[in-house]
Amino acid sequence: MKQPDILPNTKVLISVKTYPLPSHKYDELVCTAGFLEDGSWIRVYPVPFRGLPYHQQYQKWHWVTVDLIKNTQDHRPESYRPTSQLDIGENIPTTNNWILRKQYALRNVYTSMTDLLGDLKTKNTSLATVKPSEIIDFVIEPTERDWKESWRNQMLQFSLFDMDDKGQGRERKVIRKLPYKYFYKFRTHGDQNPRKLMIEDWELGALYWNCLKTCNGDENEANKLVRQKYFDTFVQQNDIHLFLGTTLQYHFVAPNPFVIIGVFYPKIETQGRMEL
Repeated sequence: MKQPDILPNTKVLISVKTYPLPSHKYDELVCTAGFLEDGSWIRVYPVPFRGLPYHQQYQKWHWVTVDLIKNTQDHRPESYRPTSQLDIGENIPTTNNWILRKQYALRNVYTSMTDLLGDLKTKNTSLATVKPSEIIDFVIEPTERDWKESWRNQMLQFSLFDMDDKGQGRERKVIRKLPYKYFYKFRTHGDQNPRKLMIEDWELGALYWNCLKTCNGDENEANKLVRQKYFDTFVQQNDIHLFLGTTLQYHFVAPNPFVIIGVFYPKIETQGRMEL
């Protein structure tokens, strides 16, 4: 169902926060997406997340209330930009094996990437939940270790000071660039060949930096821990669904413009058992 161009006082259940990227207009931006109360997807962009006051820095699976207007610079139908501050509401917990989160995240699920790509062409669909039939591999590839010099210089020109939760000033450092790219290789229903999509979830990036600290700066060991969670543990123990979104630049031109913007991972349920 097509949403109105203006959505005042709108409740959004945040389910996606991508890793921050440099912006020409802001110091950095985060792509945020989530679910409306009727379960439909919505993209809230741009959000200079780390530049927000501390009390507006929402986490995933929080309800936020915000005034939204259709983003005229983004042709994707789910894309809206915020026109008010964000009011953070309740958090949706993981109790009963994520049952409350499932009511939104799993309301409309694609089991076939072919079907999703068809809806991309006919309905302009740019956000979706996909259930792989098989996750084949978790791929780690090295990439550029630093932001482009022009981006870094621009970010340093912005005011990098904000307030912490106690109202005290603190310096906000330039976001570190991930020196690796992470991908899932998977199949969906009807696929003969595996698909390989990049994961851009902030949660994965934060995991890498935490693992690097745990491993005393050893990147190989840190990536082993990342893989252990996202492949060894998730594939064996979790019922994986992927939140996919298109990139604006390639929405109409790439054969498959989707990237993985979030991973939904409740435990695999066995008959007669539910995790509390």
